[in-house]
Amino acid sequence: MYDLITIGAATRDVFLVSDKFIALKSRKFGTGAGECVALGSKIEVEELVLTTGGGATNAAATFASLGFRVATICRIGDDSPGKDVIEDLTRSGVSTHLVRRIKGGETAYSTLLTMKDGERTALVHRGTSSAFTPSDIPASIFEATRWIYLTSLGGNLPLVKRILVDAQKAGVKIAWNPGEAELKGGLTSVKQLLPLIAVLIMNMEEAKLLTGKKNPAKIFELLHADGTVRLVTDGTNGSTVYRDGWMAHAGTSGVKGISRTGAGDAFGSGFVAGLMKTEDLKDALRIGTLNAESVIQHFGAKKGILKTWPNALKKQRIKITVL
Repeated sequence: MYDLITIGAATRDVFLVSDKFIALKSRKFGTGAGECVALGSKIEVEELVLTTGGGATNAAATFASLGFRVATICRIGDDSPGKDVIEDLTRSGVSTHLVRRIKGGETAYSTLLTMKDGERTALVHRGTSSAFTPSDIPASIFEATRWIYLTSLGGNLPLVKRILVDAQKAGVKIAWNPGEAELKGGLTSVKQLLPLIAVLIMNMEEAKLLTGKKNPAKIFELLHADGTVRLVTDGTNGSTVYRDGWMAHAGTSGVKGISRTGAGDAFGSGFVAGLMKTEDLKDALRIGTLNAESVIQHFGAKKGILKTWPNALKKQRIKITVL
């Protein structure tokens, strides 16, 4: 019996770090700025970091590191990056017997062009991670776990709904950390699913996309279902949690990071781990925050994952304000 099974993407991540990558402000870029290099030049890369990522594997690594029995369901190719994913999961203590290795498929691959201040641009090839099918989710898992931690399935909402319904029938709790592809249809596309989600985790941009609201209280009003937990993260602005009319905000310790990659996965999985261990939302906020702050101090989504439960002194660094 597993404590959790995580479901979602697995990737091969390559970090290229150079002071030759510069930010250039321009309206031509969707974010208002572009990461640029001199055209035709040869760029010296000061640091090369090879690791693995993806929502399902990152979350699984957190749960395993904190002592939970965990397996993951992800899709990889029968290629070298896929082998790297399996080896990394095994080193983390995650069961890989549910991983789907697709013959002739390509494992998802990300190259992260990283500036010295930690800002980066990700070049992403989704590979087999973008093609989840019902056959990837065996019915037997719902009798083999207490929780499912569900991450992005490339916008496959019908499969998300099937997982949620089957989990409810089996008495399995669901924590859902969706991607933009699942949310682009707006609130009407997921409204009927909300009562089935024990913990819904989004960042502020995703919450705005889903609800059209900017204020956390308004967001939670639209996403509420009795007895469920709703969590919105907002980078250095901290995070806000809501359950049945009770809302609290967690600040950050102000730690400086060198890479934001994996911070969202670290926060979400750390929060759920804390909730499972203590059933205390304040404690869960602190665990999530400390896990994310540890991850952003390293290149790669897994290297900084907490290896032990934070003690009381460390948790006190994270201020909680009941709203």
